[in-house]
Amino acid sequence: MKRVRFRDPAGTIRGGRWVVEEGQAYVTTALGDPASIPTDDRTYPAEDVDVLPPSQPTKIVCIGRNYVDHADEQDADVPDRPLLFLKPPNTVASHGSTVSLLAGKERIDHEAELAVVIGETCHDVSESEAEDVIAGYTCFNDLSNRDDQRVETNWVRGKAFDNAAPMGPVLATPEEVPADASIELRVNGETRQSGSREDMVFSVPELIAEITDYMTLEPGDVIATGTPAGVGPLENGDTVEIEIEGIGTLEHGVHIPE
Repeated sequence: MKRVRFRDPAGTIRGGRWVVEEGQAYVTTALGDPASIPTDDRTYPAEDVDVLPPSQPTKIVCIGRNYVDHADEQDADVPDRPLLFLKPPNTVASHGSTVSLLAGKERIDHEAELAVVIGETCHDVSESEAEDVIAGYTCFNDLSNRDDQRVETNWVRGKAFDNAAPMGPVLATPEEVPADASIELRVNGETRQSGSREDMVFSVPELIAEITDYMTLEPGDVIATGTPAGVGPLENGDTVEIEIEGIGTLEHGVHIPE
C-alpha cells in the first residue's frame, strides 16, 4: 500500500492512499490512515491536492558514503561503521513544491536517497527486529551546500539549511519496495544518478541497529540511507525527479535567489 498525506481543495489535511488507474493518479481517504481526521471517504485527482511530506519527523538521521561508488567520486574512504549526521525538521520540503535554497553559494548538490520512515518509538533495536519498527519507505533528496560542508566538521551549514530535505510523494509499505529497488535521479529529464538499494554498504537493518544504539527514534522519524554516485550541482529553475522502484517519483523545482 502507498499512503499519502495531503491538503484537499478546501484546505483540510487528510491521510489516505495513493492510487494509479489507467495512468491517472488519485488520492483517496478510503481505507486510509485510521488516525486521519476526518474519516469520511473521498477521492481527488492528485493534481487537485497539495501532497504533503509523508511524515513529520522530529529528526532525520542521514548516512554518509553508504555507496562505494559515491565514496570513490568524493575521493573518500568507505567508513568502517555508518557515518551519521542529522537534518532538523526545518529542512523538510514536499513533493510538487519549488524549494528555495541558499543564495550566493557556488555549489548546492542533489543526492537521491531511499528513506526509511519509522513507525514506532524504538531504542536499542537488533538487526533481526529492525523490520518491525519500519512504517515504510519514501524518496528523499539530501540537498547539500558544498561550499560550507567542505570547511566545517559538523555539516550544520552544509546540510541543515531550510528546504534541504525534499521527501515524498508517498509512504510505501515495506513489501512494496524490492531488496534491489532501483534509484534514479533526473534533472530536467536528464539522468544524473542511477543505483540500487542492494549496493548499500550498510543495510537498512544494520543502520537501524546502529542508530538506535545511540538515540531513540520516534514515529515519523526518517533515516536517509545514502546516495549512489552521480551527485552534482543544481541551478535556478531546475526540475528534479527522484524515482525509486516500488515507491514512485518525487518531483520538485529549484529556486536559488540571486
